[in-house]
Amino acid sequence: MRFDAYLMVDWSASSTPKRGRDSIWWALAAWTKRGLRLERAENPPTRSEALQSIAARLAQAVADGASVLVGFDFALGYPEGTAAALGLEGEPWRALWNEWSRLVTDTPDNGNNRFEVASTLNARISGGAGPFWGHPRGYASANLGATRSFAYPVRGLAEKRLADARTPRAQPVWKLCGIGSVGSQTLLGIPRLRQLLEDSRLAEHISVWPFETGFALPSRSSPRGRLILAEVYPSLLTVPSIEGFVKDQLQVEALARHFAALDADGRLAELFNPLLKLEPARLAAILEEEGWILGITRAGS
Repeated sequence: MRFDAYLMVDWSASSTPKRGRDSIWWALAAWTKRGLRLERAENPPTRSEALQSIAARLAQAVADGASVLVGFDFALGYPEGTAAALGLEGEPWRALWNEWSRLVTDTPDNGNNRFEVASTLNARISGGAGPFWGHPRGYASANLGATRSFAYPVRGLAEKRLADARTPRAQPVWKLCGIGSVGSQTLLGIPRLRQLLEDSRLAEHISVWPFETGFALPSRSSPRGRLILAEVYPSLLTVPSIEGFVKDQLQVEALARHFAALDADGRLAELFNPLLKLEPARLAAILEEEGWILGITRAGS
């Protein structure tokens, strides 16, 4: 098998410490001599605590010589042209990660400025109310509407990445509030992922798929091939509800088991190359800025 363990994370954009429903859950399934062992799911109340616990668990894996697939359930990239629309230079995905890290404030108690950041980005991109939209009652901004009042494309930016368009029920990364929204989680999650990449215990071992790996799964012995960070979509699996258990917990546990089972069957590696038949420029945009969702193939999920 390619991996020794599978760590899956359901992120949250809560503005206060929170446990239970609609909060952060992560679970890790690891191979042992007796088979697959699912560690108890963690439910840290804040993003700061979540990052600390996840980083510590990954550091332990590195120390043990283990290889881990790390999945987060928010977008790792934005529609083609976002970095250019903001005047950012360099690799588009990395430029966006750096810019979000510069702009976003996310305190230890989950206080954050995500709506102010989205409003600022709208002003820079369009001078108006798009491409970001959605905010709660009580918030007011000339450049960020509570609902979408404009049409895409906005300054050439599409509503969805190609991966989102091919994923059932996936919401656009621009949507910050409402059912199924992932925009707020992405704004607050990307700066945290950048912290993982800069963690001295992990930096020499971690790679972001597909931005740093291409559509391939590096060998575990390759430089920075020990920890593979990927975007996942828990709703691809049908997970039965269990009384007394939170849906998010059940989903991360199921996803960890799912990838472990595929790995055991020798079918996990093929998910890292979805065999997209696209024009070279469009493919390059996915590999350099949009990213992809692990498990979405050329024909869909």
